[in-house]
Amino acid sequence: MALGIVPVGMAAANFGDDDGDGVLPWVAERLKELDAQTPDLFDEGDGVDFEAVAATEPDVILGAYSGLSQAEYDTLSQIAPVVAYPQAPWSTDWRETIRMNSAGLGMATEGEALISNIEGKIAAEVAKYPELKGKTAMFVTHLDATDLSLVNFYTTQDTRVRFFQDLGLAMPKSVARASSTGSFAGSISAERVDDFDDVDILVTYGDQTLLAAMRANPLLAHMPAVQHEAIVLLGRDPVGTAANPTPLSVTWVLPDYVRLLAEAARKTE
Repeated sequence: MALGIVPVGMAAANFGDDDGDGVLPWVAERLKELDAQTPDLFDEGDGVDFEAVAATEPDVILGAYSGLSQAEYDTLSQIAPVVAYPQAPWSTDWRETIRMNSAGLGMATEGEALISNIEGKIAAEVAKYPELKGKTAMFVTHLDATDLSLVNFYTTQDTRVRFFQDLGLAMPKSVARASSTGSFAGSISAERVDDFDDVDILVTYGDQTLLAAMRANPLLAHMPAVQHEAIVLLGRDPVGTAANPTPLSVTWVLPDYVRLLAEAARKTE
């Protein structure tokens, strides 16, 4: 859609879909701009619906950013050529996704122009917040306010973490060291939370209840980001979803997300 092509079908949104119509707001906006109807939506709650995909008779199946298994890839390949992730599931960043998918559509030149356009918008927004420069950030996947014995986090393989660097933030050395597994997510015991004492800003999904629990926890309370309350709390809403960048969501979320990160950065000074 970012390249002006309306797909015949796509996965229904299952996170951040406020109105429950299966379409995220930036997708709805783009469909309106293209004067197009909503494509067929696939329910992927139990995996890929191969019959539904086949029924749309696609010319190409785009999965550069996906979690396709080898078996799913093989089955989809019997329907149409598949553009799949090059290395690991859910780890293809937005630039690489654009390059791969646009090449699969025969629009490589248009893909590069799209990347340049998005980069320009990112640079313009980040320039408004010089306080972000040099600050380090860590993205925690989920914390249970009733059990903070484990800290689950996204590694340098994850697109949310890579997006930090687009936004002027630095990669904590601790997160880089903990990302050696090659997976997009990791986990450590809260007893080792001092390993992340070089993290200025924490981003996670949760609310004020979680923040209060973190501050009261004798281990997590030692983290500089928790001490300063330099924490960005995201919900199950469009902003929380868009923190994982896609070609359409990046520019949609920029003003709100960068502002939240800048507010957290100022608390560390």
